[in-house]
Amino acid sequence: MQRVEKEIARLIDECDYDEVTRLFSMLSGGKRLRAKLILKIASDHEQAPLLAAIVELIHAASLLHDDVIDEASLRRGVPSVNATDGSKTAVMLGDILYSKAFTELVSFDKDIAKIIASSVTALSKGEMIDVKMADEFNSDEDKYLDMLYLKTATLIEAAAEASAILAGKDSSLHALYGRNLGLSFQIIDDILDITADEDTLGKPAMNDFVEGKCTLPYIYLYKVLDEADKKRLIALHTVVLDEQESSWIKQKMQEHKTIEKSFELAQKLSNEAMNAMKDNAELVGILQTMIKRSY
Repeated sequence: MQRVEKEIARLIDECDYDEVTRLFSMLSGGKRLRAKLILKIASDHEQAPLLAAIVELIHAASLLHDDVIDEASLRRGVPSVNATDGSKTAVMLGDILYSKAFTELVSFDKDIAKIIASSVTALSKGEMIDVKMADEFNSDEDKYLDMLYLKTATLIEAAAEASAILAGKDSSLHALYGRNLGLSFQIIDDILDITADEDTLGKPAMNDFVEGKCTLPYIYLYKVLDEADKKRLIALHTVVLDEQESSWIKQKMQEHKTIEKSFELAQKLSNEAMNAMKDNAELVGILQTMIKRSY
């Protein structure tokens, strides 16, 4: 990971603009999940740290744009760039990171470059679908999971598949692993948005629903409510919830075990990924750590 961080620093330095360096230094690095995945799959390949750095720049760019779209003031517990320096600056910084990542990506085999580049198209499409879906309450589980795959899982899938090609390993199995890891990771995040507190999340609790996102616990809840309660839940969609309203939603979720049902799907996807990588203790360990996050 030290080599990855050095590669990231080099790429930012090559942008040759102090403002980019300053703004990028404000970003929290996060878990570096995608980079760690690449390093574990292609640990012996000299180009693995660079590929990891490229993917992390892409991920950072997508988050910058995501924060602008969501008008988010916090990212991982620290002020977002759009909050401190404005949305125009955040969008332009994201564009620079995307462009620099693609500039470096051309040095890789064309199959690897195409996998990563195609995933960026998919995640951008997923973001657009997510924004459109927020216009009204969504109760379609398949529609939500399709969006989740595009917006979140596709870059993790691409990182696993591309690094497997780099290392001469089974790319299909690694792609399945990455896809399911991405989906289950996001489902757990969706659960934590409801069950964790603001200090843990680094943003307001139950913020997804306020932003218009109907995640799995809400979708499952809608399906089991009576007509009056369905109308009440829909009426609270995109509304800043007071304590009574948020308590009512949580109480209903507890009563109908929709958090547990959501976790069961995350566990199922995780188990499929573990089975695909059953001979790789490190990759199995990543899944086990992710699925055990407190909820």
